Amino acid sequence: MASIGALKFSLYLLLCLLNYLPFSQGKKNWNDEYPFIRRASSLGSSPKSGYDYIIVGGGTAGCPLAATLSQKFNVLLLERGGVPFNNPNVSFLQNFHITLADTSATSASQYFISTDGVLNARGRVLGGGSSINAGFYTRANPRFIRKVGWDTKLVNESYPWVEKQVVHRPKFSDWQRAVRDGLLDAGVSPFNGFTYDHKYGTKVGGTIFDRFGRRHTAAEFLASANPTKLTVLIHATVQKILFDTAGKRPRAKGVIFKDENGKQHQAFLGIDRQSEVIVSSGAIGTPQLLLLSGIGPKSDLQKLNIPVVLDNQFVGKGMADNPMNTIFIPSKRQVQQSLIETVGITNLGVYIETSSGFGQSKDSIHCHHGLLSAEIGQLSTMPPKQRSREAVEAFVKSKRDIPVEAFRGGFILSKVASPWSTGELKLINTNVEDNPAVTFNYFSHPYDLKRCVEGIRLAIKVVQSDHVTNYTLCDKENAENMLNISVKANVNLIPKHPNDTKSLEQFCRDSVITIWHYHGGCHVGKVVNSEHKVLGVDRLRVVDGSTFSDSPGTNPQATVMMMGRYMGLKILRDRLGKLAGI
Repeated sequence: MASIGALKFSLYLLLCLLNYLPFSQGKKNWNDEYPFIRRASSLGSSPKSGYDYIIVGGGTAGCPLAATLSQKFNVLLLERGGVPFNNPNVSFLQNFHITLADTSATSASQYFISTDGVLNARGRVLGGGSSINAGFYTRANPRFIRKVGWDTKLVNESYPWVEKQVVHRPKFSDWQRAVRDGLLDAGVSPFNGFTYDHKYGTKVGGTIFDRFGRRHTAAEFLASANPTKLTVLIHATVQKILFDTAGKRPRAKGVIFKDENGKQHQAFLGIDRQSEVIVSSGAIGTPQLLLLSGIGPKSDLQKLNIPVVLDNQFVGKGMADNPMNTIFIPSKRQVQQSLIETVGITNLGVYIETSSGFGQSKDSIHCHHGLLSAEIGQLSTMPPKQRSREAVEAFVKSKRDIPVEAFRGGFILSKVASPWSTGELKLINTNVEDNPAVTFNYFSHPYDLKRCVEGIRLAIKVVQSDHVTNYTLCDKENAENMLNISVKANVNLIPKHPNDTKSLEQFCRDSVITIWHYHGGCHVGKVVNSEHKVLGVDRLRVVDGSTFSDSPGTNPQATVMMMGRYMGLKILRDRLGKLAGI
């Protein structure tokens, strides 16, 4: 019996070891699987030309797009960040919060703060947002697909291609089960089980984390590329798009980018008129790059001495972010970490989701909380100019008054679907590495505020359900006490109103945060046409969420990944017809 026990213990240790090995160990080195990925400096000093497609941004859409186009054409993919494969903060679910907490210049996550005062993040790594997000995978609302005018047959070919390579069924923790049952008791029914589809009621979605808690990012789509026709350069920061302006219409001809050593390089398209520069830099990076390249409102460009290639007043306009508010759920028992798995898709115009176990230790409320932390000066209870070191230290000390149980449990998240409030993105300088000024104007439209209030009321019902309280072993709190715990946490830079927990409207305004589902800035019909080609310019296209006037559903990652594959197939079939062969 002793030997059997020893064997079981050894197997347990082996499983643990496999689970926590760096991504590049326990399997062949990533360089062997992706021999076409190189540092930007490897391109050499002379300009390189003859590419059929130059894709700017190796993110959630850029990677599947590059993998698809490389089946038939020579593709150069330029990514400003590094690789995710050997970065444990990216690769493991348990380190999810650490990447967001890393505000260094080399972090996979580049933080930015909107002018509204909400802290946010954008990917700076191959795989883009799929390398730093919470991993939830669910398809778009069918109404979204119809609205954007995509070919349903091709969409239904493209989603499974994504799912086969990177998507998994979640373990489904006891926490998620308790919230699921609480949602059903609160009337968010029926229960639709495990499904990728967008269905009203309560469901369990997919995840890009496998059963060992290892993340599978969009970068892994590159494994299905044609390695002889694809070049991927990392640490390649594109400064601007180059144009030939000699003809009647400006025509994209290439890009200028900097390598990891700060040296400039140029890359050019081939002579074929159908060759293109495709920008897939995300809802922040894409409008920013178009503006820096001279496409945007003429008066704004001239103020920064940017030569005007095309006057388009709509670049950077219509920026939107789905406002989210959270309620902390205290727990007397230690809760296993889980990210988004359960979602309630309501008829109120809000989505209810949950996560748990973010605590770094049993005393995590006393710890440094990274991007949302007073310790790095992001003190939401005071205006920016009053955030002295003494004030920050005082707030860190006051955090000890928040019960440890508040961070031992989890969160109920209420997200407004399809926000009507919109804002804009504007350059503050001509340095592409600096964040532009982004304004989302949360709750500027009263309908968004109305839906937020309804979402908070529903979330309170879920928290107070027997399923949740029986699991957390905590007594039912009244609504005001729950909101008080939530609003004390420093979640944004918006000064708090004294009535924030007595008025749900004020609570929504004061405690609004992001769930990283921002979109817009290059809308179809205003900046690009229905084929995503930039209006008024030849050989330039945009493929990412900046073209969305709405978020695809509960979470956009599945649809942005699918979009990369979809647009790649569409470009190949439009250009080659039956010769595309895929």
